[in-house]
Amino acid sequence: MKLSFLTFKSNRAMHASQILYVEDDLSLGFVTKDNLELRGYVVRHCANGKSALAAFKEQRPDICVLDVMLPDLDGFSLAREIRRLDTEVPIIFLTSKSQKEDKINGLRLGADDYLTKPFSIEELDLKIQVFLKRSKINAPDLAKDFPHYHIGSYLFDTVNLVLINGNNRQLLTKREADLLALFCRHKGSILKREEILQEIWGTDDYFAGRSLDVFISRLRKYLKADERIAIENLHGVGFKLVVNHH
Repeated sequence: MKLSFLTFKSNRAMHASQILYVEDDLSLGFVTKDNLELRGYVVRHCANGKSALAAFKEQRPDICVLDVMLPDLDGFSLAREIRRLDTEVPIIFLTSKSQKEDKINGLRLGADDYLTKPFSIEELDLKIQVFLKRSKINAPDLAKDFPHYHIGSYLFDTVNLVLINGNNRQLLTKREADLLALFCRHKGSILKREEILQEIWGTDDYFAGRSLDVFISRLRKYLKADERIAIENLHGVGFKLVVNHH
C-alpha cells in the first residue's frame, strides 16, 4: 500500500489529542501511528476490534480511526458498540472498500467520515483536525465558572482535568470532567436526566442515556475514597451530588 508520509516533526504546536487507531495490518499500523505521533498526537494502536473496544472503555479518546476489515470484531460492529457508549466522539473509517453501500452503512452507524485506502497521511491529518476542532467548538466550557472545585477531600482541577485526593491523582477524560463540573456547579441540587444529557451529550436519546449511566458509575468509583460524597440517583428524575459534613 502506497502512503504519502512526511518524516519530519510538524511545526504545529504539540497537543495531547488522543487517537484510538485500529488497523490489523501491523506494518501499515506502525507507519501510520509513527507519523501521527510525529505530528503531535497521542496514538493508541490496536490490531483487532475486541482489544480496541476494551481500550476505548479504559481511556476515552478524542477521536477514533477505525479500519473496517478487522479480526474478532469488524469496524462496523466496533463503531456500533462505541456509539452505545459515546454518541459524540468523532469516528473516521479507513477501508480498502470503495462500494457506496459500505460508505452508507458506516455513516448510518454514526461515522463522521470515510477515507479509502490508499490514503495520504496529510489527508488523514486534515480530517482529524477538522473533527477535533468541531468537537471543541461544541464542547461545554468546563472552566467557565471556576478553574477548581472542592468536593469533600478532593480537589477538582477543571483546567488540567485532574481529580486530586492527597497523593492520588486521577486523570479524567474530557466528558468525565464536563459531567463532574456540571455536578459541582449544581452541588446539592437535582439535575434531571434530560438536562444532563442535553448539556453534555447534546441529545437525550437511548444511547446517550446508557452512556450517562456508565459515566455516573465511573465518577462514583473515582470519588469513593471519601465516604461523605455521593451521587444520588433519584429514580425516574435524575441525579444529585451531595457532600455530607457530619
